[in-house]
Amino acid sequence: MQDLTELFEPVIQSMGYELVGIEFQGSTQHGTLRVYIDHENGIGVDDCVAISHQISAILDVEEPIQQAYDLEVSSPGINRPLFKAQDYEQYLGHSAKIKMAVPLNGRRNFRGVLQGVIDSRSVQIMVDNEGYDLPISDIAKANLVDEI
Repeated sequence: MQDLTELFEPVIQSMGYELVGIEFQGSTQHGTLRVYIDHENGIGVDDCVAISHQISAILDVEEPIQQAYDLEVSSPGINRPLFKAQDYEQYLGHSAKIKMAVPLNGRRNFRGVLQGVIDSRSVQIMVDNEGYDLPISDIAKANLVDEI
């Protein structure tokens, strides 16, 4: 996703938006490319359409994805996905659900309160009065959730 971030971020920023993150899900035949954007005044349908047109033009020229896919551009929503260390820092004290790509002590799923970020490499989360340090590089998916 880093390659796509490098392609999209300058254009999205030049339009006055923030690139929150990028996800790609699907099979080898067909997938969905999700691009999350944000703006200090919120995101509406027209914003998503404008960004979608710009991203589509980049994808048509660069062709970084070889399989068939659908492009979705949206706001992060109430269950905002967390991608970067800065995302976790911004939402310290909030509840989050984190799924690990690599199990930690035999556990993959963590739902608790974000407590801290260590050297932009790991996230501290409190789950049922027990603290965990989760390496960001081992996180498959993370998002904010309604308060526990």
